[in-house]
Amino acid sequence: EGEGWGRMLEPEELLERLQAFLTPKDLKGLKLLVSAGPTREYLDPVRYLSNPSSGRMGYAVAEAARDRGAEVVLVSGPTALPAPWGVEVVRVESALEMREAILGRYSWAQAVVMAAAVADYRPAEVSREKEPKVAAEKVLRLLPNPDILKELGENKGPRVLVGFAMETGEGLARAKEKLLRKNLDLIVLNWVNREGVGFGSLENEVVLLLRDGRVLELPRMKKRQVADRILDLVKEFWKG
Repeated sequence: EGEGWGRMLEPEELLERLQAFLTPKDLKGLKLLVSAGPTREYLDPVRYLSNPSSGRMGYAVAEAARDRGAEVVLVSGPTALPAPWGVEVVRVESALEMREAILGRYSWAQAVVMAAAVADYRPAEVSREKEPKVAAEKVLRLLPNPDILKELGENKGPRVLVGFAMETGEGLARAKEKLLRKNLDLIVLNWVNREGVGFGSLENEVVLLLRDGRVLELPRMKKRQVADRILDLVKEFWKG
């Protein structure tokens, strides 16, 4: 009894689960909501506006938090990444769908990490049929999407709120302003124009700006290591 053929876990997942088992559960009891990946704003059934986000940073946060004992819900835009085990994954496409999924779980969450690259605009008109190709110039009218992070900040309560800023050049001042304007505890500043980091890569080079004025410049490291540094600060705010 209890014997028979079963599907063995893949070696990679087996190793992952072993590492998770050995990781100290310092986030046990934390209910964490994470967003990841890009959004797609459809023009017609086959064309959409999007961005190059791979989702790796948000997935790394979800996986690291799971290993450290948190209960995690991951709201993911379209990515090529496998769903992490031990995490509730909610799949969405558009910014409006992402907003609905996040707001629907906000009352449950004690901390939110908004790593998704949400489209700022969506097409004003969406065609039900594929638009025929024409040689003439085409003008698109775009509507602003809701600012999900700002909405969360307006109803923050005791939650820990983490945002991301994609910047080039003089990004530090803009990120600091975003931190204050959106009522965040922490903002993660990504330099999108530096080679080998950011969109699609396995590594990241970020600056962490905290509500209390601290500015932590991290060296280039794997996204999973960045995730753990972010979660160390989430833990500090949550416990504090």
